[in-house]
Amino acid sequence: MPGIVVGVDGSDHSRLALTWAMREAVQHHAPLTVMTVRPAPVRPATRIFWGVPEFPEDSRDLDVTRKAVGQYVDRVAKEIGETLPEVTVSVTEGDPAEELVKASRDADLLVVGSRGSGGFARLLMGSVSSQVTHHAACPVVIIPGSR
Repeated sequence: MPGIVVGVDGSDHSRLALTWAMREAVQHHAPLTVMTVRPAPVRPATRIFWGVPEFPEDSRDLDVTRKAVGQYVDRVAKEIGETLPEVTVSVTEGDPAEELVKASRDADLLVVGSRGSGGFARLLMGSVSSQVTHHAACPVVIIPGSR
């Protein structure tokens, strides 16, 4: 995935990261890969799932997720009002930090929000952005949340 890879999870922080990555892709005429990593299936008792609002919680179909993320990307692109260069939506299943680090091996730049949809809102940086910062094979940009 040469070019810019941006990780999204449906959180406000990842939306800011996506917006920044889109503008950067336009400015540098770089291909953009929008990557979502679905965590492995959860224990039935917890029923905790990933946070894109349009995503049907009872579906494990990655194509359904890919379609929801594609619509999400289209909405954000429309908001920034730019014509984007090549955009690819990548949906995988696994550990988000590990999959983003793998994607960084072929990327020129990796972009993530400072926090995702995890539960510790007072942290300045979430666990995924922290791990990616320490282990990525390319430069990483961490987009802070708005206050």
